[in-house]
Amino acid sequence: MEYKAYTVRNFRSIPQIKLLPESLKKEMEIVARVLPFKSNSYVVDKLINWDNYSEDPIFKLTFPVREILSEEHFSRIENAIMAEKPEAEIRKICEKIKMELNPHPAGQLEMNIPLFDNQKLEGVQHKYKETVLFFPLQGQTCHAYCTFCFRWPQFSGLEGMKISSKYDEKFGQYLKQKKEVTNVLITGGDPLVMKTNILAKYLKNLLEPGLEHIHTIRIGSKALAYWPYRFLTDPDAGELINLFKEVASAGKQLTLMAHFNHPVELGTKAVKHAIRVIRSAGVQIRTQSPILKNINDSAKVWAKMWRLQAGLGCHPYYMFMARDTGAKQYFDVSLNDAYEIFREAYSKVSGVARTARGPVMSAAPGKVHVVGVSEVSGQKIFVLQFIQARKSDWVKRPFFAKFNPDASWLTDLEPAFGEEKFFWQQEFEEMSRLNLKNAAFQEEE
Repeated sequence: MEYKAYTVRNFRSIPQIKLLPESLKKEMEIVARVLPFKSNSYVVDKLINWDNYSEDPIFKLTFPVREILSEEHFSRIENAIMAEKPEAEIRKICEKIKMELNPHPAGQLEMNIPLFDNQKLEGVQHKYKETVLFFPLQGQTCHAYCTFCFRWPQFSGLEGMKISSKYDEKFGQYLKQKKEVTNVLITGGDPLVMKTNILAKYLKNLLEPGLEHIHTIRIGSKALAYWPYRFLTDPDAGELINLFKEVASAGKQLTLMAHFNHPVELGTKAVKHAIRVIRSAGVQIRTQSPILKNINDSAKVWAKMWRLQAGLGCHPYYMFMARDTGAKQYFDVSLNDAYEIFREAYSKVSGVARTARGPVMSAAPGKVHVVGVSEVSGQKIFVLQFIQARKSDWVKRPFFAKFNPDASWLTDLEPAFGEEKFFWQQEFEEMSRLNLKNAAFQEEE
């Protein structure tokens, strides 16, 4: 199959789109002025049920429907267009709306970028002690964009919002100094949009002497779901698989962090074949997704997805909460509903699929796991814990929040039992005030 990208510039050429109402196409063009839009020939022809597009999860996952923006934001742009405002003025309105959508949540720019030799390491995030994220310059796009994507600023053209860098000596030196780092996650965008010869430079740098403490290299990618031919028939697909084998044979655990949001993405012959090819190269596949209203807010959907993944030899990893950015209001699921969906889905799968953890919020202090809902002394509460945290001592220490049926993020919660703050909150607030001197985390030496 030939890859063809569709954006706001050419999406009207899609045969299926031509049959849709003109009003819908105009709404898509308005939304795409704020949140980036990109699909491709595989998604359009293989994954979407166009006979029922308005209810189709993959259509909603990839095409910018009006409801993705708030009515107030949408109307601001629509009114400016109808009033025939100058294009420069409309762009300013859109830029202002983008900034109102919390483009970089959880302290990504303020708290996660480490210092080395008193300079920021651009394109790097180091939030948790053991794990460093690297954003390769050439991998900051995707085969298609998810409408919920929390990294939408990478593709939106917002000045100063893009995180990316080439691998250089400073980054290598930083890793060699940080002996506590065991994992490097190469992320984006999608690193697998890069040609294999470019990706190889990034991966092989992690095989250098002095980096033996890094035992796991992870690649965050949606390619399996959106373009499985990357591993099968792309001109350098064979080179890519050989590169995977080379990294694995060098003694590193290479893991593909695969993003699957719905069982439909696991149903084609191409994706099943690609999974077999990747696993045969010695690569582990872990799967993750946020829970999303209008897409997968159903225990039946999650149970089916986990069963399919386990049956294909993948390891279910995370059910995330949608981050507090971009189109969150459209995809929002409450913590209570997410917990009940997770619990029910978890109860319907075998032990090999019960590797999944959730629901989990990747919040500013760390990855907060909703362990459950309980009642203590007549008070209904959320039971929470950190799976990862800016300070290792916070991990796996239970803490409790008042039950709030509408809460969908950590900042919506208040401590239970009359406590003024959660046990970690004061330390985190101090970290925030100091801005960690723009470092990634604070640990006792």
